[in-house]
Amino acid sequence: MKDDKTLVKELAKSLIKTQSLKFGVFKLTSGKMSSYYIDLRLIPSYPQVFKRIIGMYTNLIVNRIGLPNFDVICGIPTSGLVFASALAYSLEKPLIYIRKDVKSHGTQKNIEGFLKPGDRVLLVDDLITTGSSLISSSEMVLGEGGVIRDAVVLVDREEGGIEKLRSFGINVHYVAKVSELAKDLYENNIIGEEEYNAVLKQIEKG
Repeated sequence: MKDDKTLVKELAKSLIKTQSLKFGVFKLTSGKMSSYYIDLRLIPSYPQVFKRIIGMYTNLIVNRIGLPNFDVICGIPTSGLVFASALAYSLEKPLIYIRKDVKSHGTQKNIEGFLKPGDRVLLVDDLITTGSSLISSSEMVLGEGGVIRDAVVLVDREEGGIEKLRSFGINVHYVAKVSELAKDLYENNIIGEEEYNAVLKQIEKG
């Protein structure tokens, strides 16, 4: 098992290699404005990096949660679904996923896949900011009788999401905080002081 510092270093390197970390002015899913953007949807276009990232998620799930402690993996739309699919396949766990839009035809389901009442569901997303996506998804799962204790993400943007989920009784496990990633990149002269400070200021605003 790799230590947390090694994982942070590997993840930071992966974000730069895939150009998944960008600086500028961005509007996030939550509606908030941000001085940086992490676009993890680029990761699957780099197979070796994608495999490494799935390894990081697996490390987190096996060592922090434990495979016997959940029954089903649930992908959060849209970015979380790619990672959830790969994890369900490699860990041999059933997969369900939340629809971004409710179907207007057929069964009009919010959730795709088989979920029975009492199933312990592990939520999988790419990152967490305010926690709004995870909360709305968890409400749908709970509405179908699922039980949720844990969620996993690659990056915590440190803007209150983890604390919010905790108030709902859900523990969010992450590979790295964005401040840790920015610090590693800054100390290795991969990003400058301006970019580093942009990340820290965003956390303060959050």
